[in-house]
Amino acid sequence: MSLEPTLKSIYPPMTKPEARSTLYRLIEAGQLAHKALLVPLLDRGLEAGDDAVIFVLHAELGASEAALAEHLGLEPEALQPRLARLIERDIVARQAIGPDLTEGLALTERGARIREVLAANWEQLEEALFADLEQKKRKGLSKALKRFVELLRLA
Repeated sequence: MSLEPTLKSIYPPMTKPEARSTLYRLIEAGQLAHKALLVPLLDRGLEAGDDAVIFVLHAELGASEAALAEHLGLEPEALQPRLARLIERDIVARQAIGPDLTEGLALTERGARIREVLAANWEQLEEALFADLEQKKRKGLSKALKRFVELLRLA
C-alpha cells in the first residue's frame, strides 16, 4: 500500500464518445440536419451561406451591402464575391429602394421562389424533430437548447 495520495476524478476517462449519449446524438442530428438543409441549395447550384443572404434579404427588403454584411457578421469584402455570384444567377438584384431611391439589394422572383423552397425544407426538418413531442415538451426542448447554446457561447 502506498502512502501517496491518489487523485480520483469524478469523471471517468472517455476514450471515445458514447454512441448512445444524448450529446453524441445531438451532434449527429445537427450534422445530418445541416446536410439536409444544404440539399436544396446544392440542387440549385448554390453554396452554404447563400441561404443566409436569401433569408436576410427576404426579411430586410432593400438592405444595403454594408447592412447585409453587418447582419451576417462578414466583412464587406468577403460578402462581395457571394453577392456577385447571386446577382449573376438572378437570385439577388441591385435596385433603387425607398423615397430616396438609394441603392439596395433585393431578391428577384427567382430568389423569392428559392427562399420558399428553403423555408419549406427548414419547416419539414423542424416538424420531423418535434413530431413526437406535445406542445409543452416542444417548448421545453427549445428552451433547453437555447440555454445550452448560450452556455457554450460563454465558454
